[in-house]
Amino acid sequence: MRRVVGSNYATSHAVMRARVEVIAAYPITPQTQMVEHIAKFINDGIMDCEYINVESEHSAISAVIASQAAGVRSFTSTASQGLALMHELLFSAGGLRLPIVMGVVNRSVGSTGGIWVEYNDSMPQRDCGWLQMYVETNQEVHDMILQAYKIAEDKRVLLPIMICSDGFILSHTVEPVELAEQEEVDGFLPKYEARHSYLDPKDPIASGIVTPREYRQEFAYQIHRAMLEAKDVIGEVNRDFADKFGRDHSGLIETEFVEDAEVILLTLGTVTSTARGVVRELRKKGKKAGLVKVRAFRPYPAERIAEVCKDARAVGVYDRSVSFGVGGPHYLEVRNALFDSDVPVIDFIGGLGGRDVAEADVRSMYDVLLEAAKTGKAKRNIEWVNTRGVVLG
Repeated sequence: MRRVVGSNYATSHAVMRARVEVIAAYPITPQTQMVEHIAKFINDGIMDCEYINVESEHSAISAVIASQAAGVRSFTSTASQGLALMHELLFSAGGLRLPIVMGVVNRSVGSTGGIWVEYNDSMPQRDCGWLQMYVETNQEVHDMILQAYKIAEDKRVLLPIMICSDGFILSHTVEPVELAEQEEVDGFLPKYEARHSYLDPKDPIASGIVTPREYRQEFAYQIHRAMLEAKDVIGEVNRDFADKFGRDHSGLIETEFVEDAEVILLTLGTVTSTARGVVRELRKKGKKAGLVKVRAFRPYPAERIAEVCKDARAVGVYDRSVSFGVGGPHYLEVRNALFDSDVPVIDFIGGLGGRDVAEADVRSMYDVLLEAAKTGKAKRNIEWVNTRGVVLG
């Protein structure tokens, strides 16, 4: 079924097709439409699900932790300050190894924040034990919700996962999306069978309690191992999805023109679409430019990044968030992946607060990279793109 919809509707439709049984969420711009659509599906009788009205995002994540712990496929969604309010309990979901799926519609946070896209809401949650996937299109967010359940519920993973989509750029912009039919999804995503249920009145146990110091480290190691295992699972699930639906999202990363590239730019989210046009334009002009779209931020595909970038003469990283005083979180990951390389790695911070990132901005990033490739070094490791009072390069 092909319809012209925004990412919020695409997410809601995929959640319905995944046969989710419990949903708890609290409205917050630009995520609100997502749960409104779900509420309508339930009201219209086309979705059989328990929708829990809660008074905050803290309660929403608490509710789905409980339902998932009882062995029920669950979903929640949020954005910005709402995700920050969930922070305390995100660690509980990861620590209890609960395969919850959450839709995050990225938006800026803080007293200078607004209602438009920025990744400073989800990036601070990267070490809570949740997988994180960043999507480029409304079609991809629909498809990744379906894939997310299969990834998270795999016995090698058993970790929660958030699917991150750009607020307003995707949530409030419509485009044609192939919405999966129920029979198709049932053939791809089997009925949920919990690997373990913590909440069983016939067999009461203490769960999520204070852990003695003799055991905490081993629990952390198991989560770490599961995160590493998730790399293979993401690839396997993507191939299975491509076989059944005919849409291949390339797993951990997607590359373009990297085989002989002298300069490579790594992106997350919707800016990738803008970068595609620029890199193709540069290729027509004889510039050896490449592009890497990073889809998985947790687990981070460091080995893949190192392999793709090993012959590049300069590498750029686009960040729509900032770790103040250090640089962008994505930049830190890439620099770590290339720690034994002499290639200059340059961080491009831009688009904060939802500021547009135009083709001219991406061209300026490639100009800086091409200059660094010539000289073998960067003038600056961190560049603030389209920022008043700041000149690139």
